[in-house]
Amino acid sequence: MPAEWSIRACQCSFCRAHGALTTSDPAGYLLFSCSPPDSLLRYRFGTGSTDFLICRQCGVYLGAQTRREGLRFGVLNALTLVLLPTDLPAGVPMNYAEESAEARYERRKGRWTPLAIDSV
Repeated sequence: MPAEWSIRACQCSFCRAHGALTTSDPAGYLLFSCSPPDSLLRYRFGTGSTDFLICRQCGVYLGAQTRREGLRFGVLNALTLVLLPTDLPAGVPMNYAEESAEARYERRKGRWTPLAIDSV
């Protein structure tokens, strides 16, 4: 139920500029897809360890994904859902600036959603 989702509002300049509210479910699966495939921009900044997925046509930040040790995880910008739930909780402000790349990966591995095998 969307009212129970963990909604996060990262305070980095990228997420604030995009107005992102992210969510994930470590027990679920996430599938990113787009058509045509080249309409997806993969943007990296900061530690360079994560692909931030942006639509080349409209500029919307869809979510992010990371890959390491054969594992792939992602987080979804909840505001990109076609039918935005009316009971979506407010985003909890989060600041990850002090995390090392290793700590960031461990947090993501435990909190982000595993990517489906055919996710872009």
